[in-house]
Amino acid sequence: MRIKNIAIIGGGTAGWLAANHLAVELRAETDIIITVIESPEIGIIGVGEGTVPHIRKSLMKFGIPEAELLATCDTTFKKGIKFVDWMTPSASNPENSYYHPFSSPYPGGTDVTALYLKNSASMHFSDVAETPALAEAMRSPKRVSSTEYEGVVNYAYHFNAVKFGQLLARNAREKLRVQHKSATIVDAHLNEHGEVAYLLTKEGEQLHYDFYVDCSGFHSLLMGKLFNTPFIDKSAQILTDTALAVQIPSEIKTEIPPYTLARAHAAGWMWDIPLTNRRGVGFVYSSAHMTEDKAIENLSSYLQLDTDKFSPRKISMRMGYREKFWQKNVVALGLAQGFVEPLEATSIFVTDFSAELFARNFSVDKDTMSVAADYCNKVVSYTWERVMDFVQMHYCISDRQDSEFWRLNTNEVKRSDILAERLAMWKVNPPKKSDFFSRFDLFDVDNFLFVLYGMKYKTREKNMTQYEENYFKREIENTKMGARKLSGELLSHREWLEKFLAAYQHSLRK
Repeated sequence: MRIKNIAIIGGGTAGWLAANHLAVELRAETDIIITVIESPEIGIIGVGEGTVPHIRKSLMKFGIPEAELLATCDTTFKKGIKFVDWMTPSASNPENSYYHPFSSPYPGGTDVTALYLKNSASMHFSDVAETPALAEAMRSPKRVSSTEYEGVVNYAYHFNAVKFGQLLARNAREKLRVQHKSATIVDAHLNEHGEVAYLLTKEGEQLHYDFYVDCSGFHSLLMGKLFNTPFIDKSAQILTDTALAVQIPSEIKTEIPPYTLARAHAAGWMWDIPLTNRRGVGFVYSSAHMTEDKAIENLSSYLQLDTDKFSPRKISMRMGYREKFWQKNVVALGLAQGFVEPLEATSIFVTDFSAELFARNFSVDKDTMSVAADYCNKVVSYTWERVMDFVQMHYCISDRQDSEFWRLNTNEVKRSDILAERLAMWKVNPPKKSDFFSRFDLFDVDNFLFVLYGMKYKTREKNMTQYEENYFKREIENTKMGARKLSGELLSHREWLEKFLAAYQHSLRK
């Protein structure tokens, strides 16, 4: 049987990412109709405002101009994440901060980790890359002359998640022939083969399709409610379970940080994401270790606003993922598939990766679907497990012991066998590329090096020859010189964005 009609239940970032990926992959199959069904009654979570560089590849594939993204989604650049208070302040790091940048930890292509390990008491691991210094100087990652999707250093974006979904929707409808239907889906029914036969709307209408993509958010209408696919609960590994999100207008003319700020507190952490016109701030915490009233009080203190001056949106978070990503004629994406707290911008990253994986393995012949489903289920499960490991590692290697939350994370909380094995290995030798044997480790050696040694993880020193030590020092000094040079050449982040937006508006008036 040939699949001709595909329904995507739910819009937002997940639904429209799926629509664009599918439409691009199936562009030559002109008889296939893709329909996104959005409910006029159900809003979207809309707090996934940070991304990783992989999103640029997807946007290029979809044919979305970078200028349109920058001009319509309140977009700013993101060079990485600045972590503050994840460790106890020390003489060598009194500000208690480090960067996880989107750059290589190998200056000049050279692994200089041995030099860091010898000098870890006085050296910051971020010295191995130019990006942290440029981020601290508030510089744009692009020159005025840079072509679209290209920069002097690697970058991603912060954007208004609602507007980003609308951008993806316009592109899918206008360029890729994706159809849109407004309806509230309340139920679905199975056929005699255990497949979804049709959807049922609030008004009682039956909607029949050949294949269904469940992007219904935490409701997980098909994969969770209908199929009752088991949920792999990870709350024993990642203790944070609640977020308070708020949007704060930006002060005009203040500089815009080109990074996400992740500031730890006694029971979790806060995100601070700058857009062109506002900041998205979120207070992530473990409800077992902090009351909601205390969380609001702490958020109020950070924002320097009285509690009656803002109304945070409370988001309950359940860490984990569905045992199957693809079952029968249904695939689940976004929150319907799984969730891990927003540290390291994992939500959009995993959704984008999974949507692309599904689209590339999708077959228009229903009889060959099961082989692809079995393969993709293994891949997505592995991906979720390793993402959970990476997020958990930020907590478990901290030296903070100032609250019950941190004592549990560092001393008692369960770790996966692979994370435990890797951390034990890295006590002896620093991470290397061969430690990450799967291309489905979305976070690999580069990411782990910056986080491990940003947090002063203790690895046995490695002997170097005098020649090696001198060579490594020269490479780091060249990196510092390059950063100073670029810092003098590049515009500030705000200035670049203002000049771009002015030029964009001028081009529209012509």
